[in-house]
Amino acid sequence: MSGKYIVVFKDHVTEAQINDYVNDVNANGGQVGQRFDPVLNGFSATIPDVYLTKLQSLQDDVISYIEPDGVVKTQ
Repeated sequence: MSGKYIVVFKDHVTEAQINDYVNDVNANGGQVGQRFDPVLNGFSATIPDVYLTKLQSLQDDVISYIEPDGVVKTQ
């Protein structure tokens, strides 16, 4: 099963490192949609559950947060 997520990296993570994660997501059956740099170190992606678990294990080191992608509405 795959889900859509927003992945945001910590400030010290370089663009080259993020490119490596983009390539890893794509190589592991996911699909990166939109990159947010230079505004935000991260991307949106469809990520298979198995690879999501690997990304979640990196949250203390290189990833600030991973959250489900969705529509945000204001009133």
